[in-house]
Amino acid sequence: MLEPKIHWENVYQTKSPMQVSWYQPKPTLSLELINRTNISQEQPIIDVGGGASVLVDYLYQQGFTNLAVLDIASEAIALSQKRLGNLATNIKWYVSDVKQFQPEYQFNLWHDRAVFHFLTEPSDRQIYRQVLEQALKPNGHLIIATFALDGPVKCSGLDVIQYDAEKLVMELGDNFQLIETTTEIHITPAEKEQKFIYCHFQKNAN
Repeated sequence: MLEPKIHWENVYQTKSPMQVSWYQPKPTLSLELINRTNISQEQPIIDVGGGASVLVDYLYQQGFTNLAVLDIASEAIALSQKRLGNLATNIKWYVSDVKQFQPEYQFNLWHDRAVFHFLTEPSDRQIYRQVLEQALKPNGHLIIATFALDGPVKCSGLDVIQYDAEKLVMELGDNFQLIETTTEIHITPAEKEQKFIYCHFQKNAN
């Protein structure tokens, strides 16, 4: 099996961002959940695994001024930087595996659509939680989206773990309180249905 970085670099070197199954022309549900947190526009937000996603475009258009994007694939980030042009200089870009991410500062909101469900090893999920704990401020918001229990069992040729809210609560532990859960049927560019669950958590104050 390819190393994750090699796998994802190959994906973005061989496919347009609009061809990959997870492509969204507008990440409507993510935007709604982020706006419902009521965080201020200057508070830092990070989109984890958001390399080629247009979420950062929409957040910038809404007036958010402290945005960061993390992705394992430099090719994905390069595509977003090209799309944004001069505006890309207003975004912080991190090329890193999330498990190796060393945040320079803490964020008020961590958004992850479709990264966590690729972590099939318990040790990898433990490291993810440790990075999340370090990166997110007390009272910070976590919006995490994964394949639902009746969603796909594979994505991009890789195994995934399917979740419901109860499983995500168990994974994240006592330091995160579940605020809201919602589901989405994502229609891929190939017009196939993928069932997602989105959960909004808030980190405890201490």
